[in-house]
Parts: sequence; C-alpha cells; structure tokens
Amino acid sequence: MARYLLTRLGQALVIVVLVTLITFVILHFLPGGAARAILGKEATLEQIAAFNHEMGYDRPLWEQYALYLQRLVHGDLGYSFQLNQSVAEAISQRLPKTMLLSLASTALAVVVAIPLGVVQAVRRNKWPDYTINALSLLAYATPIFFMGLMMIILFSQVWPVLPPEAPQGFTLGEVLADPAGLVLPTVTLAVLTVAVYSRYVRSSMVDNLNENYVRTARSKGLSEGRVIVGHTLRNGLFPVITLLGMYLPALFSGALVVERLFNYPGMGLLFWQSALKRDYPILLGVTLLISVATVLGALVADILYAAVDPRVRLKASRS
Repeated sequence: MARYLLTRLGQALVIVVLVTLITFVILHFLPGGAARAILGKEATLEQIAAFNHEMGYDRPLWEQYALYLQRLVHGDLGYSFQLNQSVAEAISQRLPKTMLLSLASTALAVVVAIPLGVVQAVRRNKWPDYTINALSLLAYATPIFFMGLMMIILFSQVWPVLPPEAPQGFTLGEVLADPAGLVLPTVTLAVLTVAVYSRYVRSSMVDNLNENYVRTARSKGLSEGRVIVGHTLRNGLFPVITLLGMYLPALFSGALVVERLFNYPGMGLLFWQSALKRDYPILLGVTLLISVATVLGALVADILYAAVDPRVRLKASRS
C-alpha cells in the first residue's frame, strides 16, 4: 500500500509540473504581453524593453520557467501589478469564498443526486426512470450561464424572492451574513452536478442490483429497503467517491461562470478579470492551485476507493 501511495504521489507531482509548464508557455505566447498590459497603450518601446529587462521577460523561456519554479519552491507565487499585491495574498482573500460556494453546491448536489439515482435504479425502465433521465439530460445540455440567467429571471424578476446578485462581502463572515444571496449561485452550480452524479449512481446501482449478494440478501428475508440502503447503495457509491475527486476542474470552470454571472467575489471572478487584464501571475497562480487541488482530489479518491474496496486494496498491496 505504501508503494502504491508513493507511486501515485510521484504521478501527481509530474502532472502538476506539466500543467505549470504548459500554462507558462501558453501565457507567454499570447499577443500583447504583460508589459503592454501593465504599462498601458501609451508606453513607448523603450519603456516596455526596460520593464521586460527588469522583470526578466527578455530572458530565454526555459530560464524564465526555471526561475518561476525556483520561486515556487520558496512559496513565492509572484506579484500582481494590476492588483498591487502578491498573488498569494490575492488568492487567499478569495479562496475561502470559492470553497464555500463549491462545497455548498457539491453537498446540495450529492444530497439530491443520490436519491434520484436510487429511484432510477429501483424503478428502471419505468416512468420515474424515464422522467428523471430526461430532466438530467436537459440539465446536462443546458449551458450554465443560461441556467443562471433563467434563475435570475424567475426568482428575482418574475417572483422576486431572492436577490439577483451574490453577497459582496470582503471576508467570508460578511458573505455568510447574506445567506439569501448565496441561494441562486449555489443552486445554479449544483444543477449540472446533480445531472452527472445521478446518472453515475443509477448506473452503479443497476450493476450492483444484479449481483449475487443482493439475491442472497433477498433470499434471507431482508426487506427491500434494507437490501437497497444497507447493501446495494453502499457498494454503489464507490464510483461517486472517485468522481468527487476528478470533478474539481469542471466544478471550478462552472464556478468561474457562476461567479462572473452573479458578481461573486471569489477565485472564478478573479481569474476572469485577470484574463481580461492579462495579469499573468494571477492566471499562473490560480491554474497551479486548481491543478494541485485536482491531483490531490484524485489521490484522496484513490485512497478512499482502495480503503473501501477489497479488490483495489489487494491490487495495491501486490504492487
């Protein structure tokens, strides 16, 4: 098991380095450059050249990347001239708010998706299964920005029961002081996740309902509810555990759109504004954080999966 974990950690480290390399190269080949974005359109060529020399942007690309990695090792994510603060400080101010939105939407999605998936599996190929499946496909096919706009129109204009804008607090406490403002962003971000998770739960539950241990449990006289909840559901949630770790990139991309749509002051909105201003240090810092969170999520999912599934645990011990 220890060798398995070390192998997965090594793979995760390689993935993070590759993500930083690809992002670094792409950002440095974008037209305009950081100097023009920072100094403005009126800056002369001499001023741009002096800025590039001072910041090291005129050095070979491999040398710039090596210096970037060296700063990362020492915990330096860079400095944003657009925000006039360090990248670490800018991210730390907005990360808790994005985590709040993501965790709330994920919790809501799991609470709704698991019962829907169970109902679909138990009542498969009948009208509840067909109805939930059609609604899931509709939610999955609907762009998240359109879903958010419909939420705003319905619940802020037609029935004005919720505010159309997310809380604008600077701190997490100020955001939590306006819970009504979190409802629409959370529900909008959760809709797509419900559609994905419910289909996974349904598929896994259908496979487990056909296993021998389910027939054995029924033959012993156990109630159908106990068979479903106590046996089938527990084993049917294994794929969902893995999916939770692998779904982080999609969750952040959805948060980016939702935060922009509802003007929620989190990392998604920060990334959006930084992309418009060509704030490369912020873009690199946020991308690095998301890649690290993704590989760590996948690693935790693998560990949990190996801990609860004896087949995976046996394979890991042999490797």
